Amino acid sequence: MTDALRAALVPLLPRLRRFALNLTGSPTAADALVLEACERALRGSDRHPGMRLDGCVYRIMRGLWIARLGNGRPPTPVAPPLAGASLDAMRVALAVLPEAERSLLLLVCADGFTYQEAAEALDMPLGQVRARLAHARLALVDGRFAEDEP
Repeated sequence: MTDALRAALVPLLPRLRRFALNLTGSPTAADALVLEACERALRGSDRHPGMRLDGCVYRIMRGLWIARLGNGRPPTPVAPPLAGASLDAMRVALAVLPEAERSLLLLVCADGFTYQEAAEALDMPLGQVRARLAHARLALVDGRFAEDEP
């Protein structure tokens, strides 16, 4: 079964790395996070038969990242204006969000998870997923993280 899981992990690696890069902000840290999450998923594969592999690895990765942060939130960078924002500016704006909201936005908006799939992947109630996504979207849209214009 481990060989089948290894083969199933390979096509997920670009998505997992993108998720990790958005969490960590560092290519080196992202690669280390993906590697550790994949190793843990392979070691514990017999504990959750029938579970979606991508959801399992996302959950492991998020848990590892929260554990590394200690308090569950990364340092807050200076946020750029969002109107006409570049990809780098959007990454910074996302980094300002609490980790739980950022993780959900990435899973739903970037990776195409349904709300139910995101709830299962992050092991949280569906209502909590909906509430956190709504809060995160409003926080980005209402300009709360935008710099003052000159």
